[in-house]
Amino acid sequence: MKGRAGNILIKNKKASHDFEFIEKFIAGIVLTGTEIKSLREGKANLADSWCHFHNGELYVKGMHISEYAFGNLLNHNPVQERKLLLKSRELRKLEKKVKESGLTIIVMKVFINERGLAKAEIALSKGKKEYDKRETLRKKDAAREMDRMRKIK
Repeated sequence: MKGRAGNILIKNKKASHDFEFIEKFIAGIVLTGTEIKSLREGKANLADSWCHFHNGELYVKGMHISEYAFGNLLNHNPVQERKLLLKSRELRKLEKKVKESGLTIIVMKVFINERGLAKAEIALSKGKKEYDKRETLRKKDAAREMDRMRKIK
């Protein structure tokens, strides 16, 4: 998908349905050559991606970046863990909140910025219960109905 100024934008559509976002961050992603080429083609899926800490560093799991079509034997593994780059102050803050209150970190979207670097928008989030999901759907339907009534008048 194309985002602002022709940049690649891949969204996790399921995230807003399943999670309530508390705080958002922009992080860099460490990628190999074939991964960035495949990402620029828009061949990524964030549906089941989540972040975890290992030795004080943040990694994303479950982010699927398809193999590059013109790659050779050195093509990347589509579902490997990828390191996220944040300032150490932000990493300490996130790690503390995740350990204390049982929150989770999910990847909301991945995009290529103006300088050509791969970035991920991550969110510190709390899982929604089933009744919260239904309430969100009801609010969405009500808003859609109100917009429909405004257009008719």
